Amino acid sequence: MFDDPIVSEIRKFREDYAASLGYDLGKIVADLQSRQGKDGRRVVDRTAQKKSEPSGQRERVTAALP
Repeated sequence: MFDDPIVSEIRKFREDYAASLGYDLGKIVADLQSRQGKDGRRVVDRTAQKKSEPSGQRERVTAALP
């Protein structure tokens, strides 16, 4: 199998990053969330969006076939 040096570098970085946070997924997520937007890019917050109606309560539109 071909050993891509870029992929190897990314895997090493990922391993080192996870190890630095004790492989704790909660800590990893919290760290990544705290970094969001600090580089100037816009962060979209979807928590305040209006929830759509459940599919069973939508109004059905039927068309008459000719």
